Amino acid sequence: MRRARPDVLNLEIRVTLATDEAGAGLTGTIDIPAQGLEAFPLADVVLDGDQIGFVMPGVPGDPTFVGTLDGDRIEGTFTQSGQAFPYFLERGDEPMALRPQEPLPPFPYDEEEVAFASGDVTLAGTLTLPPGDGRAPAVLLMTGSGPQDRNEEILGHKPFLVIADHLTRAGYAVLRVDDRGVGGSTGSDTDATYEELLGDVLAGVALLRDHPRVDPERVGLLGHSQGGFLAPAAAVEADGDVAFVILMAGPSVDGFQTLLAQNERIIELAMRAANPAVTDEAVADAVASQFAFLEALHVLLQDGDLEGARALVRTRVEEELEATPADRRPDDATIEQIIAANQAATASPSFRAFVLFDPRPYLEQLTVPTLAFFGGLDVQVLAEQNEGPMREALAAAGNPDATVVTFAGLNHLMQPATTGSVDEYGAIATTIDPIVLETITDWLQVRFPVR
Repeated sequence: MRRARPDVLNLEIRVTLATDEAGAGLTGTIDIPAQGLEAFPLADVVLDGDQIGFVMPGVPGDPTFVGTLDGDRIEGTFTQSGQAFPYFLERGDEPMALRPQEPLPPFPYDEEEVAFASGDVTLAGTLTLPPGDGRAPAVLLMTGSGPQDRNEEILGHKPFLVIADHLTRAGYAVLRVDDRGVGGSTGSDTDATYEELLGDVLAGVALLRDHPRVDPERVGLLGHSQGGFLAPAAAVEADGDVAFVILMAGPSVDGFQTLLAQNERIIELAMRAANPAVTDEAVADAVASQFAFLEALHVLLQDGDLEGARALVRTRVEEELEATPADRRPDDATIEQIIAANQAATASPSFRAFVLFDPRPYLEQLTVPTLAFFGGLDVQVLAEQNEGPMREALAAAGNPDATVVTFAGLNHLMQPATTGSVDEYGAIATTIDPIVLETITDWLQVRFPVR
C-alpha cells in the first residue's frame, strides 16, 4: 500500500494506491480521502520494471496515470479528457474516514451471500431480507457504467449499500451484485455487450423469484445511470417477470446524445472553474472540437470499424498533448501508454454498446408501474435533456402508472450539490439525499405494500 502526496496543478492531496497480483495480471485500488474516494477499482494496471500505469474506469474523462517508480516515490503524468498534468506520489501513512450515511452492522435484517450463473460467468452479490418467514417484495439494483462493485462504490460513497439498507429496513428484499470482473464475479464488464448485461439482470430476477422469502409476483428493478438505461429493456425482455421499474438518472435518449450533452456540460464547468474569466467563445470552441471528435467516433463505431476508432483516438490524444506546455508534456513512452489506455476504453464493447443504444423503443413498451427521477444539477444525465422524452415515451406506452420527477439541486448521485460537477461528488458528505430515499420508499409502499 502506498500513501502519497500528488501535486497536480499545485493541488496537494493524499491518496492511497494499492496493487496486487490476480491470476495473470495486476489489480489495484485507489483512495483519495479529500474527494471521498475509497477502494476505487482500477483498470489496465501495469507494473513493468520501474514503469507503472493505471486507469480509473467509469470516471468522466478516463483518468489515466503513468509514471516511474523510484524507491518510495512515483513521478509521472496524469491525463483526463486529453489534458495532461504532472504528479508525484510519496510513501506516507494515514487512516480513512467513513461516510455518515454508511450503515454499519449489526443490521436489523438478514444477509445472504449469493452466487448465480449468467451464461458462462458467475455473478456474486448480497441479498438483504427483512426478518420473518413471509414473502417480501424485492428489488434488484442495477449499477452504472464501468466496473462497479455491489455497493456501486464511487469516490468513497456506497449508494447501493445505502439504498439496500434503507429499503430492507422498510420491509423490502434487495439484491445488489458485483459487476462482471469485480469482487466475486467472473468475466469482464468492459468486454460485455448490452445483450450480456441484460442476461445478467434476468438471471438476478430469476434468483429472486425462486427465493422462498421473496414474493415472485412483486420483483422489480432499480437502475442507476446505465442501469436505468438498461432497466426498461430488461423489464420488457423479462416478459412479465418484472413487476415495477425505478429509474435513477436513467437516460431516455440514445447514448450518443447523452454523451454529447454530458461532454458539453462537463467541459464548460471545467473551463470556467479553471479560469473564471474564460470567454464564451473559448468554451464554444472547445465544445465544438470535442463534438467533432465524438461525431467522427460515432460513425466509426456504428460501422464497427474499431481500428479506425483507435486511429482517431490516437490522433485526438496527440493533438491534445501537443497543446500542452512543453514543461508538462510527457515523454514519448508515456504518451504511448496514454494513447493505449484511451484506445482500450473507447474501442471497448461496453463503450460501443452505450453509444449505440437507444432506450426509447423499450420505454414505449413499458407498462408496469414506473418511477423515473433526475437530479436538476446532474452533468452526466441532464434532466433538461431527459425528463421530457421520458414523459413522452411512457405516455406512448400507455403506462397507467408513470411518475417522472426532477429533484432540484441534486447531482448524478442524488447528492445535494452546488454545481453538479463530478469534482464535487467526493467532497459532499451525503451519499444520497434523504428526500430521494423517502420518495422511493413512499412510492413502493403505495403500490407494493409490505404485508
